[in-house]
Amino acid sequence: MVTNDADAIGRFMADDWTIVGADGKLGGKGRFLALVRSGASAHDVMTSEELDVRVYGDAAVVLSRGVSGGRWEGQPFRETERSSSVFVRRDGMWRCLRTRLSKLG
Repeated sequence: MVTNDADAIGRFMADDWTIVGADGKLGGKGRFLALVRSGASAHDVMTSEELDVRVYGDAAVVLSRGVSGGRWEGQPFRETERSSSVFVRRDGMWRCLRTRLSKLG
C-alpha cells in the first residue's frame, strides 16, 4: 500500500473485492484502484499488528490492528484502525475478497 502501486495492490484483491469503510460506506476494487492511480488516495504508512489469522480450507479470516495514513484528496489523514478481511484461495493465490475497517479512538 505504501508504494501506491495500483497494479501491485490489485494483484492481491479479488475482482469482486468490497471494502466497508469506518464510515459504513461501500467501495469496490475498480474505484479504489482508480483513486490510487490518480493520486487522490496515497498512503505513506500502513502497519498491521496483533494479527489473528484463521484458515478454513480455501478461505481465511484475518483480524488486525494498525495505523493507516497518508493523503486523501490532498488532505492528510492518520487513523488507528481494526481491520477484518476475508481471503479466498483462487488459482493457487490468496486474494482479499472483503475488508471491514473500524476506527479505534
